[in-house]
Amino acid sequence: MKQRRRIYYTETQKALMWDRWQKGDSLQQIAQLFDRNHSSVQGILAQSGGIRPAQRCRSRLALTLAEREEISLGLALGDSIRSIATLLGRAPSTISREISRNGGSDLYRASWADQAAWDRACRPKTCKLVEHRRLARIVAGKLRGLWSPEQIAGWLKYAYPADEDYHVSHETIYRSLYIQARGALKKELLQHLRRTRAMRRSRHHTQKTDTHGRITNTVSISERPATVEDRAVPGHWEGDLLFGDRNSQIATLVERHSRYVMLVKVARQDTETVINALIKNARRLPQELYKSLTWDRGKEMADHTRFTLATDIKVYFCDPHSPWQRGTNENTNGLLRQYFPKGKDISAYSQSQLNTVARKLNERPRKTLNYETPAERFHQSVASIG
Repeated sequence: MKQRRRIYYTETQKALMWDRWQKGDSLQQIAQLFDRNHSSVQGILAQSGGIRPAQRCRSRLALTLAEREEISLGLALGDSIRSIATLLGRAPSTISREISRNGGSDLYRASWADQAAWDRACRPKTCKLVEHRRLARIVAGKLRGLWSPEQIAGWLKYAYPADEDYHVSHETIYRSLYIQARGALKKELLQHLRRTRAMRRSRHHTQKTDTHGRITNTVSISERPATVEDRAVPGHWEGDLLFGDRNSQIATLVERHSRYVMLVKVARQDTETVINALIKNARRLPQELYKSLTWDRGKEMADHTRFTLATDIKVYFCDPHSPWQRGTNENTNGLLRQYFPKGKDISAYSQSQLNTVARKLNERPRKTLNYETPAERFHQSVASIG
């Protein structure tokens, strides 16, 4: 079999790769644009850990290619350094250094000198987490506590509002993890991210799809009151089943106003077992804090009318194949995968252990709550009805 020649991608082609990668295309989809194997594209993207490098630009103070061509022409005509500097409006010392570092008067060439200057300027900026080791230790500790980089960055601004030495962007944290050459954070910390892939992926890459069956006598989410939509009033929840290995599952419930999480042990997936567990859990809260529940159209909620009769809690159902309509719950299930990875048997977890996991999640700050924790926001709701 004849081996295909090695391909060298242009900067335009690389830019297209990054555009498609950020939109969520797979490596194979991107590679098909160039009639290549996915490994060819992966080699380009992996160099920066799947994070698009910042676009380079020249300093406004640097000599331009046009100016270098004037220098080359002046040297060829025998002009002095001072006269060339006057023509360009530059200091003579600038012109002298430019010529001496690029071969001298006899060997100076504008195009070569311009490329050499561009190459010399390609020096990575020292990462803030390398310069400030105490900040790096704080970030590492929060990562081990399963905080996301965005939660850490937001909390640092909240905890140290007047000290910019303790402010760092979530992108800097991601870069420090995925680009180990920077030496700021240990590679082992990658395992504490919600998704432990080798390269950072676009948030558009995958979305959970609704594969559950249909049920009847449902009240559509379109009939849900406006007060539920704007999250101003507490007591409206979203729910779903989070699945593990060997037909194991738990019910996850998230309060829309505070993002407070409750986890419910469910022995089996049949509707009788699920509804019984949800009824028992609902009775833990006062009516003011549990007014409605939004679920997808999974068969485990086929007996939803019994749940409503037993608890006086209204149940609303998402449209088919529209999990984004209960996005708060979808996002929370993603967070829970740090504690319950896909393929893990979760049937052995007791209700007490599930409560411990829920408490850990409720004590993590949330960007959408201005970096308050769900526990703080939920307890405010409890106090308001007390």
